[in-house]
Amino acid sequence: MSIPETQKAVIFSENNGPLEYKDIPVPKPKPNEILIHVRYSGVCHTDLHAWKGDWPLPTKLPLVGGHEGAGEVVALGSDVKNWKIGDLAGIKWLNGSCMSCEACEQSHESNCPDADLSGYTHDGSFQQYATADAVQAAHIPAGTNLAEVAPVLCAGITVYKALKSANLKAGQWVAISGAAGGLGSLAVQYARAMGLRVLGIDGGPGKEELFKTLGGECFIDFTKEHDIAEAVIKATNGGAHGVINVSVSEGAISASTKYVRSCGTSVLVGMPAGAICKSEVFDQVVRSTKIVGSYVGNRADTREALDFFARGLVKAPIKIVGLSTLPEIFEKMEKGLIAGRYVVDTSK
Repeated sequence: MSIPETQKAVIFSENNGPLEYKDIPVPKPKPNEILIHVRYSGVCHTDLHAWKGDWPLPTKLPLVGGHEGAGEVVALGSDVKNWKIGDLAGIKWLNGSCMSCEACEQSHESNCPDADLSGYTHDGSFQQYATADAVQAAHIPAGTNLAEVAPVLCAGITVYKALKSANLKAGQWVAISGAAGGLGSLAVQYARAMGLRVLGIDGGPGKEELFKTLGGECFIDFTKEHDIAEAVIKATNGGAHGVINVSVSEGAISASTKYVRSCGTSVLVGMPAGAICKSEVFDQVVRSTKIVGSYVGNRADTREALDFFARGLVKAPIKIVGLSTLPEIFEKMEKGLIAGRYVVDTSK
């Protein structure tokens, strides 16, 4: 398979600086890496945070963002044994980890202190060819639609792990805050496939319609409802047994601690810059509620999340555009104008 020396990519040299669509060299895989011809990449809110430099962990600069890349393996590092040329592979947020620390030993690779992150500390999937650690790269079943599977590689895995972290049982209520966004639209479907009753919270044109088409049961529009907590408690007859916070609103995150049911769990997933989750200690103690953080999933979570997709139980609502339009996507994302998920075609 012929591999070019240069490729098209979107790259920036400073946080919040120009997003340049230009030619850069094709990377060479290290002994432990595979080289993937990225056909499509999902665009995640994390990519916006990385570009803006919102988080305490500094990014690699200059940086090619992106961490939802799907394509074919075109080259193998000298030590790679578990892949062959032509396999379909996915680039995840967790590009690689040390595999020898306490966290890695307990299958918490994403919590490894030396974790390498796609589109953050490692050039990611907003380019036509990208490298990934052979252990952590996702195995995608042959024949899979690469554009449709791309968002599952971060958004899907992340919300699936969050739902597991809520420790819910079939028939219980889960509230999804930010239910019609990229993560939320997948969370609704995973929750339904897991036998949960789904309440969605979001606002703006088309959000309720999307939520209902995905199988959601009850929708609360925060632009119209005066007291969100009261509305959720009323709709669920006592509060949601679990809450998945994928919105990027600090107020919405804190509100989830008020409408989660007694003995229930509020799961933090979205990470708005500088946000603090506030919970009234008396209320949390007497109602025995829990607040937990849920990061991206491990290799087993990845396999399970992809299996839901392969069986047709989840489908990312996507809009495919060219890689060169990434700056416009970020602008829409900042304004909250996106329902579902944008996927970029790296050939355009």
